[in-house]
Amino acid sequence: MQETPFCLRVGHLLPYSMSDSNTTHFTNPSTFILLGIPGLEEAHVWLSIPFCTMYAIAVFGNFTILFIVKTELSLHVPMYYFLCMLAITDLVLSTSTLPKMLSIFWLNSREIDFSACLTQLYLIHCFSGMESGIFVAMAVDRYVAICHPLRHSTILTNPMVAKIGLAILLRGVMLALPYPFLVRQWSYCKTNIIPHTHCEHMAVVKLACTDTRVSSYYGLFVLLCVLCLDVFFITVSYTQILRAIFSLPTKDARLKTFGTCFSHLCVILAFYLPGLFSSLMSRFGQNVAVHFHVLIANVYLLVSPMINPIIYGVRTKQIQDRLLHLFIHKGT
Repeated sequence: MQETPFCLRVGHLLPYSMSDSNTTHFTNPSTFILLGIPGLEEAHVWLSIPFCTMYAIAVFGNFTILFIVKTELSLHVPMYYFLCMLAITDLVLSTSTLPKMLSIFWLNSREIDFSACLTQLYLIHCFSGMESGIFVAMAVDRYVAICHPLRHSTILTNPMVAKIGLAILLRGVMLALPYPFLVRQWSYCKTNIIPHTHCEHMAVVKLACTDTRVSSYYGLFVLLCVLCLDVFFITVSYTQILRAIFSLPTKDARLKTFGTCFSHLCVILAFYLPGLFSSLMSRFGQNVAVHFHVLIANVYLLVSPMINPIIYGVRTKQIQDRLLHLFIHKGT
């Protein structure tokens, strides 16, 4: 009998011809098949152009930030150490998904090994959690610098920055560990097709035939408890910062001080808003078109790594000066 097309039924991708009685189960499929962006297959090549451009900008921009901070001794301060942590996190986060996506778009290479799928899933959650923690650390750094400027160098010493970075790393690693272990233990239906460009957690879980509520509940726990706590600490920090800014005597002083925080606020919004929208839509947006959900998920993973170095490069005078020095020196 000729193979029939696939459809999306209540979040599961199943062939029309597959009956429940004929559905087979297996613990770990050897490979998954990534569809890319379902419904937009004909446009894959064209869609690859903006995605590839975003990735190239992200790689170049973040490596530039790392190079400038490494070579400029005056930037060896906590704010730029955290910025380097953010750049490394963005590089790993974007690289964990973009190369495979482009291989789907350009080479129609849709297969991904089960272990590679779990690794990709783990890296996405691990480094997303780390990036959120880095934003908290950067908010605390701005709070101490503006509200307690005389104590900034004694509070945020190099050993303290190293401890904060280690805590962020360990938190990301530990919180992401349950995801691949939970996914590995489920039994999966005969289909191994994932309607996505990468191994997104909920997209993989929806292929399981067993009760996956534990995995869904844990994902919600991380989303609501951990990320919401991060947003809470960021909000508290900036509430105190704004109070300190508005208490300054002159308008110029207020604008100058707020300008040092503006770039941080922009990257925070660029990270949290698409991430929250994508996560909630994957769990509760059954009526949302699949291609729209996939596009939003990719925007979440690519836009923040792309715009972070741009925003900090444009808004940070020290980085601007170093870039101009490099270009002028190279030109002469």
